[in-house]
Amino acid sequence: MTDKIKVGDYLIIQRQKYTKLQKFNNLNTTVNLGKDQIELRLAENHPYCTTFHLVPKQERGRRLYTLDALSTPSEIRNLKELLIKESGNDNRNIIDDRQSQALSTEEILKLREECESSSEVIGKLVENSKSFATKTEYSQEKYLKRKEKKYFEYITIRRPSIRLLTDIYWRLDPEKVLGVRFDTLSQLISYSGVCSVGNYLLYESGTNGLLPAAMLNSIGAETGGKLVHLHPGNVAQKQALFAMDYPTEQQARCVSVNIYSVLRHFYQDREGAKENEEQEPAVPEAKENETLEPVVAKTEDSTDGKRAEEVNGTSKRKHEETQDGTAEEEPEAKQLKVDKQKQAWELENEAAASIMREKFDSLVIVAKEHPYSILKALLPFVKPSRPVVIFSTCREILTESYVDMKAEASVTYLRVTSNWMRQYQILPNRTHPDVTMSGSSGYLLTGYTIGN
Repeated sequence: MTDKIKVGDYLIIQRQKYTKLQKFNNLNTTVNLGKDQIELRLAENHPYCTTFHLVPKQERGRRLYTLDALSTPSEIRNLKELLIKESGNDNRNIIDDRQSQALSTEEILKLREECESSSEVIGKLVENSKSFATKTEYSQEKYLKRKEKKYFEYITIRRPSIRLLTDIYWRLDPEKVLGVRFDTLSQLISYSGVCSVGNYLLYESGTNGLLPAAMLNSIGAETGGKLVHLHPGNVAQKQALFAMDYPTEQQARCVSVNIYSVLRHFYQDREGAKENEEQEPAVPEAKENETLEPVVAKTEDSTDGKRAEEVNGTSKRKHEETQDGTAEEEPEAKQLKVDKQKQAWELENEAAASIMREKFDSLVIVAKEHPYSILKALLPFVKPSRPVVIFSTCREILTESYVDMKAEASVTYLRVTSNWMRQYQILPNRTHPDVTMSGSSGYLLTGYTIGN
């Protein structure tokens, strides 16, 4: 992990409060921010958190920009100090008749092409506005923020973090992360007790890799912690894991496997081991017969061979061809076939099964399905007195699981909790909760396992 932007990295493109995740595939990669198309070629080898100025390229019909790194972020002008010189007491005399702006749409588009910076465009709009000077200071600030958002010409490229990724995924579509908000994610990590030591078991049915990335982040690099990531599909979702760009040794300690495949592998191995143990006592009794059988077979083969040579020489040649040709080639072909059949997912199943034999220090379930059947299948792999955390957006599902777990008495100290979080706007003389916010980010069922 380097401190400089390089090809192949995932980047967070930030323009004011808007953020977007983008992979820097090659030097010709472009990112779309609204109607603006930005080339990322010149961002290579710059440090993360560098602020770039968008330089327009002269191409008709396209709003294409290249990047120019700023030496200091203070080069971004403060429009409030530049443009707000006088303001009115109230807005009672302002009439919205769509005639307060003297510039036409064509003139504004021409200004955008001629002016070198967005502050010049906004300055011209303020100069030609008939009602700007009579607005209150609060209304003027809102007007400038609205215009700055439209004409802002600076972006910042940041390194992906768990908090930024959670905000981006939640804003785009909460269902793609199963409704896990950043405050709920922090509660999941806290209740599960993930740290640098121990084995941890996670089942999630599609969060773009956000949950395994968050848990692996808590485990840390160059530690002894391991994570088994179970999923219901053929291929695990790992975009957030790739975006975080963890070291190779840290990524190797996260084993992603299909839940049905690894459970089948684990129980088949255990049954095979039991069968081998049962057969071991019968081996010494059969040794005497085994020593006699090869001698008898050899004498019979030698007499049969001599008779065959006396009767017909061709039969010997045919016998040698079959023995030397096909009989020797068949084992080699079978061995190659076995090696080819052992694919990556089988190796991952073996690695996950070996960790499952050691048992886990916590269990986290975030599923679209009803979690109780998954819990029953995975609970035997958790050590006693270890935390169990289940997330769902539906309270009734967790209530059913709560009652069933109480009846079985396999988990104690059961609690169903929900976070109630509100975001506030903190500004002088106008601090209040945000007008639009999410009402709930789901519920958590937590408890601790009981030893048999």
